Amino acid sequence: MEIYKILYSAPDAQELGEKALGKTVTFRRGVHPHEGNGEKRASGAKPIENAPAPALAAVPLLQHTGAPCKPLVKPGTRVLVGQKIGEPDGFVSAAVHASVSGKVKGIQPRIVAGGRRVTSVIIENDGMDEWDPSLAGVRDPDDPAQLLEAIRAAGVVGLGGAAFPTHVKLSPPKDKPIDTVILNGAECEPYLSADHRVMLEEADAVLDGLRIAARITGAREGLIGVEDNKPDAIEALRRAAGSDARVCPVRTKYPQGGEKQLIQVLTGRRVPSGGLPMDAGCVVINVSTAAAISRAVREGRPLIERVVTVDGAVGEPKNLRVRVGTEIGAVIAQCGGAKEEANKIVLGGPMMGQCAYDLHTPVTKGVSGVLLLCGHEAERPLGNCIRCGGCVEVCPIGLMPLTLYALARKGLYERARDAQHLLDCIECGACAYQCPARLPLVQYIRAAKSALKRA
Repeated sequence: MEIYKILYSAPDAQELGEKALGKTVTFRRGVHPHEGNGEKRASGAKPIENAPAPALAAVPLLQHTGAPCKPLVKPGTRVLVGQKIGEPDGFVSAAVHASVSGKVKGIQPRIVAGGRRVTSVIIENDGMDEWDPSLAGVRDPDDPAQLLEAIRAAGVVGLGGAAFPTHVKLSPPKDKPIDTVILNGAECEPYLSADHRVMLEEADAVLDGLRIAARITGAREGLIGVEDNKPDAIEALRRAAGSDARVCPVRTKYPQGGEKQLIQVLTGRRVPSGGLPMDAGCVVINVSTAAAISRAVREGRPLIERVVTVDGAVGEPKNLRVRVGTEIGAVIAQCGGAKEEANKIVLGGPMMGQCAYDLHTPVTKGVSGVLLLCGHEAERPLGNCIRCGGCVEVCPIGLMPLTLYALARKGLYERARDAQHLLDCIECGACAYQCPARLPLVQYIRAAKSALKRA
């Protein structure tokens, strides 16, 4: 029997029974992060607003998983909106396009999320918003090759945060047939509601993107997982889906939006250790990514903007459609500015996002949220693991985070990989959230993975 046909062990089988009865389903373990004073519900009720195009756009040449792009323009060149300015350097890479029209002022490093310096194309906006006239949709919407090429040319990446090139995800090896496309509408992190608004306001585009992905991969079934705290999005998607896909409510819990977790609860399959969703016959795509796929195929529109949730200690939480290259300071200003007590900026969600250290940091394809947080404790010496087992109880993959942490601190990276399945960790942060000693478990695990890549 193939691995993806194997159902859960006893506790999970009960949950699959709930699915058969039409109830919401979930995975084992996980956590329920505090969402503040209803911020997620508040921002989820805010329709998407268009943020002004930046006067100076800093477009990084690396805003995706994989190799950075090679610049295609030089200082002094005039570029148009949607014009390709960065050529992918390798298969696992994604094209970069101008988000405004104007003159290239320079090609220089800019600090992005997490503090890295990335070579960026700096464009001075001329205010004309002139689009590249060569952009057009595909000629034959029934040709999978043309569909895939349109997605690649548009530089579409996963908009859930990982920013993995979508054309790569939709190109599995021939020996890994795909029978199911899953859209991820869980949006399980606190504060974030950008995907929620996309599902409400762009449901037809989301479903069109699913159909396109199914056409490319040859999948026979389309599933959409949405947390049950978004009943309006569930209803909107069901109206748009018709009989083409099943919208499946899933229980509100973190990290319900993880690829492996969605595959488990929606199909009853398991991704094997060290494997990918394709090993379970599935492709998982974020709902906002699906909408971007639709625009790329139908209009030839490259990924130059995205919906971003701005929330936390700001004057007015909003969901903004922001051009890539816009400084986060401008985005915060459009939401009434930062409150006095704000002392931390997180790009993405509070569980898996990365800190920003400069208000000039540009919004990139992978930035789903700009969160201003307060009450963050100053750095303190590491505490001691008290062997409570809390991290083990909540790990959605079933790993031993405390053991991985200990091995990583000692530099025993190969042992962590081979004996403790280090590479299966999805870095969701549930273990660190649960830890009473507040140990930096995820940071050490991430550092161990990086060390293995460099070796």
